Amino acid sequence: MQIAILLFDRFTALDAVGPYETLGRLPGAETVFVAERTGPVRTDTGNLALTADRTLAEVPHPDLVVVPGGPGQSALMTDATLLDWLRAADATSTWTTSVCTGSLLLAAAGLLTGRRATSHWLALDHLRSYGAEPTRERVVVDGKYATAAGVSAGIDMGLALLGRIASDDHARTVQLATEYDPQPPYDAGSPGKAPAHLVELLRSRSRFILT
Repeated sequence: MQIAILLFDRFTALDAVGPYETLGRLPGAETVFVAERTGPVRTDTGNLALTADRTLAEVPHPDLVVVPGGPGQSALMTDATLLDWLRAADATSTWTTSVCTGSLLLAAAGLLTGRRATSHWLALDHLRSYGAEPTRERVVVDGKYATAAGVSAGIDMGLALLGRIASDDHARTVQLATEYDPQPPYDAGSPGKAPAHLVELLRSRSRFILT
């Protein structure tokens, strides 16, 4: 199985690295980082870069596609090269997946029309304008499409797919090996749990303003 993880300028690091650390542990899988051009690709902070070893053209038919989100996603919503690659890759993929606002890129490519999908909570309602059905769940699987909510949910999605592709025990083994046992010091990880003033603060700073 070939796993292609998309990189683009100003992606969010954990959106890509979370699935890499989980799905990358599939037996016999080849994981490749792809971008329009090879070389280092900077994250949204600018302080970290991952290396794209292959161009999109060099990976036309991956078995599993992972599309991360991040601030750079907004500039790609009409990028013909990327959207055409997503459509072509999806035509033969076994799984097409996203993390955070990466689902908006899948939706912009027309791949989520009529399907249930999730995204970061600040961007969730924007899926509707592309024909998808926004669903406030951490991981949503609809056919061969798996979408994860914000950032850290990519780890959960990776484990969920490991269970489906390999076995539940393999997924549990990877969870144990990575010691993924969340016990956060605060219970503020979703807008339904966080203090209202913090929810509104993030809304006021968001690039996703519904009009």
